[in-house]
Amino acid sequence: MTKLSDLGEFGLIDRLASKVGAGKEVIKGIGDDCAVLDGDDHYTLVTTDMLVSGDHFNRQWQTPFQIGWKSMVANVSDIAAMGGYPLWVLVSLALPDDVDVEYLDSIYDGMNSASKKYDMEIIGGDTTHGDIFVVNIVIIGRVEKEHLCLRSDAKIGDKICVTGDLGKSWAGLDLLRAGVEGYTDYHLEPSCRLEEGRMLAPYVNAMIDVSDGLSSEVLHICNQSGTGAAIYKDKIPISSRTREAADRLDKDPYRWALSGGEDFELVFTIPESKLDKISNIPYFVVGDVTEKGAYLVEDEQKRELVGGYDHFRS
Repeated sequence: MTKLSDLGEFGLIDRLASKVGAGKEVIKGIGDDCAVLDGDDHYTLVTTDMLVSGDHFNRQWQTPFQIGWKSMVANVSDIAAMGGYPLWVLVSLALPDDVDVEYLDSIYDGMNSASKKYDMEIIGGDTTHGDIFVVNIVIIGRVEKEHLCLRSDAKIGDKICVTGDLGKSWAGLDLLRAGVEGYTDYHLEPSCRLEEGRMLAPYVNAMIDVSDGLSSEVLHICNQSGTGAAIYKDKIPISSRTREAADRLDKDPYRWALSGGEDFELVFTIPESKLDKISNIPYFVVGDVTEKGAYLVEDEQKRELVGGYDHFRS
């Protein structure tokens, strides 16, 4: 019997993808941040994410408002990675006995607040009883056909860039786990780069959001594009607050940045000649798209880039 941990999350996705097909109206099925469906002048984007109590959120230190907020932002970030904009939301919940009406009201307050910020509307969903509290979100959005961004379009010679500092969410999580005061706000109430994704879309080649760490996201781009990558360790943006948290916990902040996840920044590849087109958008150049191999480079030494967070192995 093969265990799920033997495959890992992405091996499992590949296995399941091999068992399903896609019709002619499916421009992109399994394997990107969103499914992409054909339309007249726009593509329709569909993404879904499931958050499970104890794995994706902890009710001891996250308020119901924060749980509702984060469940929305995680999905909006997928839409942003495609260059699109969200429109409609479906919310499904599995509710254990200890979730009361007031707690659920507060979750929806968080969801409604995020919906207002990102200009989308909750239009339906489902509820059921369950032993574990589960929140599942589906967001439907759109993108102009000429602005669709996929993981598979990176070109050799592209610069690899990220829209902001990394490791901040996992730093907050480890502080919470350790019961140590510090910068936990971003982990509890993150934001995403929807506006930046819209602005980047006309110029970038490939794009993905940082949900599982920089390593995983760069490897996804390499695997889908048939390229390699060189990531320069000294170029990875890490804030002073994240470094302070690492010092307090005796942790490596680069491990958080490379393998932590839930930063919801955007990683994108872009020709160097187009960097001047995005000068009004905050970004950091962290590497280069190469012909083959994916490496982390430090002091002219390189080691193989390994995947980040994996739900079945972490």
